Amino acid sequence: MPQIISSTQSQFKNKIKKRYLFYISQNYSFAILRPLQKVIKARTEQVAWFLEGDKVEPRYLHNDETHLLSIKDVFDYTPDVIFYPANIAPTFLPGINVAVFHGFDAGKLDKLGNNDHFKIRHCFDLYCTQGPSTTKPFLELEKKFKSFKVIETGWCALDELYQDNALKKHSKKVTTKKTILFCSTFSKKLSSAPYLLEKIKQLSASGKWQWLIQFHPKMPSDIVNKYKSIQNEHLTFIETDNVVPLLQQADVMVCDTSSVLMIFLLLNKPVVTFKNISPKDYLVDIKDPEKLEEAIEYALLLPTELMSKIDDFIKEMHPYNDGKSSERVLEAVDEVLVSDIPLKKKPLNLIRKFKMRKKLGYWR
Repeated sequence: MPQIISSTQSQFKNKIKKRYLFYISQNYSFAILRPLQKVIKARTEQVAWFLEGDKVEPRYLHNDETHLLSIKDVFDYTPDVIFYPANIAPTFLPGINVAVFHGFDAGKLDKLGNNDHFKIRHCFDLYCTQGPSTTKPFLELEKKFKSFKVIETGWCALDELYQDNALKKHSKKVTTKKTILFCSTFSKKLSSAPYLLEKIKQLSASGKWQWLIQFHPKMPSDIVNKYKSIQNEHLTFIETDNVVPLLQQADVMVCDTSSVLMIFLLLNKPVVTFKNISPKDYLVDIKDPEKLEEAIEYALLLPTELMSKIDDFIKEMHPYNDGKSSERVLEAVDEVLVSDIPLKKKPLNLIRKFKMRKKLGYWR
């Protein structure tokens, strides 16, 4: 069982080294933050986890990971830094709030038509951006609000991707059957899962390729059950808190507008999308499910023009392939902690603060 630190067992008295907290509310956050945890432990500093809500499962915690059970325990732990792979965070906890993102900018828009990835909710003191395409807009927002810092570090979630030597040339890969990974977002407006079900069922039954299916944790259960029901020797539905091994295993991804396709592209592998919200030239986008087989066959050829566009995408989205983004994140945090540059006070936003306190049951 993971270590559990209660308010009566608080053992963190020594402030010589920093204390870090991972605040998560989704199972996929474990994989995002564990590379960061590895570097923190290598620095012999302290790290603990706080799990918010019922959508994140304690069973995914490892035996050597420290679990704080309540907000009171968080205050007793008194973190210097709290990392959030999320868009929203409480602002009344001790320490600075650091955003490390839960995915890449997939072009999703909010109800007002604005890009949700760059929406400032006045929750964070530091944004650790993933690459030039993310850094540039956030630097403009930093100038506008002056209430947070932006430092480009690369995404800590991808360290495992590169450290495991996942960037292998396709020409050197020898397999008897190609593997197709299907991932889909949960959004009703953007999800391809309902529309591609019958075609994927048909293609998997043919045995032409091996299929892996993995969905966002928020995918409606009726869709999940339909895909589980079509499993066969050529199609496997996988539930996991770490999608990286699946990305490494697959030759081509089939997707829609889920940000996971961005990670797959970083492995120099092609993606076929169904009705992507903003299809770019580095994607193979289709509008008709009947075009799926043809699109996959084209992608498997690794055409020169397509692969060149993917290379350009990588340079803008995430040019760091050294597996050391976690180290850069901690260096960015150190820089902010010792900086004398004052940050402008954040807007009160009383409604959001009230909702967050209500959710956590904390009124002090």
